[in-house]
Amino acid sequence: MLKEVIFAGRSNVGKSTLFSALLKVEVRKGKKPGTTIKPNSFQFGKVIFTDLPGFGYVSGYGRSFSERVKDFVVEYIETNARRIVASVDVIDASSFLEIAERWERRGYIPVEIEMFEFLKEVTPRVFLAANKMDRVDDPSIISRIAEKLGIQPPWDNIIYPVCAKKGEVTSLKRDLKQYLLSLNLKDAAKAFR
Repeated sequence: MLKEVIFAGRSNVGKSTLFSALLKVEVRKGKKPGTTIKPNSFQFGKVIFTDLPGFGYVSGYGRSFSERVKDFVVEYIETNARRIVASVDVIDASSFLEIAERWERRGYIPVEIEMFEFLKEVTPRVFLAANKMDRVDDPSIISRIAEKLGIQPPWDNIIYPVCAKKGEVTSLKRDLKQYLLSLNLKDAAKAFR
C-alpha cells in the first residue's frame, strides 16, 4: 500500500516553495494567494508527497470558492487518512500570531489552529514548519507560536523554523527523512537529496 506525506496550510505561507526546497522538484509557485488550486503529487518509492491547495483567501475568487477549497482539503485528508503517515503543516511565522489573535478577538478559533488540531487527530505525525523566518525579528516568536498552539516544551521535534525561499530547511529535512526511515520507507527517504 502506498503511503503519503501531505503539505497543508493557509494560502500564501510558502507551502509550494517549501515542498520544492525539500524535495528538489518544481511545482507552480506564485506571489498571489491561491496559486495552488489542486494537489501536486510526486511519488518516491512507496510514498506520495502531496502539496495541497492553501485554504483561506484565494486571489481572484470569492469567499464561497475559498470555503470549497478548505472543504476539499479536509475531505482529501479524511479520505486518505489511512495512507497518510505524516503531515507538514506550514505557517507564516511572521504573521501567524497577528492573524490568530485577530480571529480570536472576533470570537473565532483561528483556521491555522483548527488545522493543526485536525492534523494531530488524523495524521500519525505532524511537522509544523514555521516558514518565512527571514521576516521575523522577535527571538521569542517560536516559543510564542508554541504557546498559542498549546505545544509544551521542548518543541524542537514538532516546530521547525525554516526559510523555504532561501533553502534553509535542514532540520525539517533531516527529521522528516529520519521519520520515514523509522517507518522502513527507505525509497521515500531518498527524496531528500
